[in-house]
Amino acid sequence: MPSFDVVSRTDLMEVDNAINGVRREIQTRFDLKGTKNDISRDDNTLTMTADDTMKLRQLEDLLRSYLVRRKLDPAAFDFQKPQDAAGDTIRQNISIKQGIDSDLGRKISKAVKGTKIKVQVAIQGTELRVSGKTRDDLQSTIKFIKEMELDQPLQYVNFRN
Repeated sequence: MPSFDVVSRTDLMEVDNAINGVRREIQTRFDLKGTKNDISRDDNTLTMTADDTMKLRQLEDLLRSYLVRRKLDPAAFDFQKPQDAAGDTIRQNISIKQGIDSDLGRKISKAVKGTKIKVQVAIQGTELRVSGKTRDDLQSTIKFIKEMELDQPLQYVNFRN
């Protein structure tokens, strides 16, 4: 029975490469050189610190451009509100979305079952397994999920016959 998995994964090595590119640019750009601007990653959280809101906005734009250059979907990053930090700086946390949460999984599952396509959707932790009798049913399911316009990037992997 053919099947595939619906997952939401962000390549953390590419995130690290984007962070390193931003750090290099901070050191070479005239307006950011010698300031307290920094960006770091701890597991699935990025932390940006800057002197003021204008520089924080510049860092955010830099990060977004480097993420796009590394072919990472900006929708996988949840930019939170800036906060005051120690030493007259501003801090902004950015969480990296990994995996499909249970609410989104149920929403996708319910929508696929409502289409009358003859497939079964099973929630397996942070992934969805879709199986059906024909390959065409699975391809139409992928097309339907892509058309749902969800706010989280999804990948379709492990396609088996």
